[in-house]
Amino acid sequence: MRHRVAGRRFDRPTDHRLAMYRNLVRDVLLHEYVQTTEPKAKEIQSLCERVITMGKDGGLGARRRALSFLSDKAVVDKVFTELGPRYAGRPGGYTRIIKLPPRHGDGAPMAKIELVK
Repeated sequence: MRHRVAGRRFDRPTDHRLAMYRNLVRDVLLHEYVQTTEPKAKEIQSLCERVITMGKDGGLGARRRALSFLSDKAVVDKVFTELGPRYAGRPGGYTRIIKLPPRHGDGAPMAKIELVK
């Protein structure tokens, strides 16, 4: 039984799954939206919000934590210079998930995750 087991596995090894999460979070923060499957969008929503909260903090330790997660200096600079100040007065809820029609190829439920303006 799966009692108290959090998160989805997506039938991938752990390192592949974590790399997929990092890439999706990087794309959301860089382009401010991404279209993906609904379970993946739900899984990365909390990760995106965590990184934006680090950007609101603005300290050196928060920048290093964000850089260790994203490993893309341009995206981390965007989070700390643009997104952090943009959401300074907002206590969470920086992203939204919009459901889209199913994918034609396999019928997978699709969604768009985007940053709230």
